[in-house]
Amino acid sequence: MVETIILLLILFIIGVSLISFFRQIVSEEHHFSLAVFFGLLILYTIILCGFGLIYLILSLNGVMLLEGEALQEAYLLERIGQAIYFSGVTLLTVGYGDIIPVGWGRPLALLESLIGYIIPAALFVKVFIEAKQYSE
Repeated sequence: MVETIILLLILFIIGVSLISFFRQIVSEEHHFSLAVFFGLLILYTIILCGFGLIYLILSLNGVMLLEGEALQEAYLLERIGQAIYFSGVTLLTVGYGDIIPVGWGRPLALLESLIGYIIPAALFVKVFIEAKQYSE
């Protein structure tokens, strides 16, 4: 029960971070600023750590997420590192293939990689549209 609440809280934080970032993307000068860059960096960090915690919490509860039981058999610190590493590789690249998701890990990894690909495209479109609206 506690794990479910924590997982829902993590997903809520990720969702709120995404929404708040895209609401205030263009600065008053109508271009990509340092503040937007740091906001994007923080957003990616929140998503990466959030999904890493989701992978870790589910694996600690016996849910098989990665092939070879990489998250089930290691010490806690190593599990945390593997979960964050897998989350980062999934969010920022197409993956290296050294850790393969299975079971519930597959839809979670798909969702995370989809978010990782949509953020830059959505950022570009949002900045372009808002800059065009402000210039009119």
